[in-house]
Amino acid sequence: MTIRTDKENTVSLTDKLNLETARIHWREIERFFAAGKAIFVAPSLDLIAVATVLHEDNAAQLRTWMETSQVNAVTDDQAKEFAETDAELWALVLAPWVLVQPATPS
Repeated sequence: MTIRTDKENTVSLTDKLNLETARIHWREIERFFAAGKAIFVAPSLDLIAVATVLHEDNAAQLRTWMETSQVNAVTDDQAKEFAETDAELWALVLAPWVLVQPATPS
């Protein structure tokens, strides 16, 4: 899938989602959690692939991930753990959601 940004520039969905991705500390995400807009993505999944599934409204795949707790709303326990360590996370904005995934040390 491609997204038209102007007459001459076409950007793939993957490229656009990559541009929306950043490493960020939990304290900068907490307000999205408080609003019920923070979605946890298990480290075993590709963050861009999950965002693509959400963007394309692939309910069957999303349901599979949710049933195995690989994708869910950030839980209170996760939020507490992230807050205690001010965890660094990968975050991807897919309005109105913010997908978060624990960042691996670099």
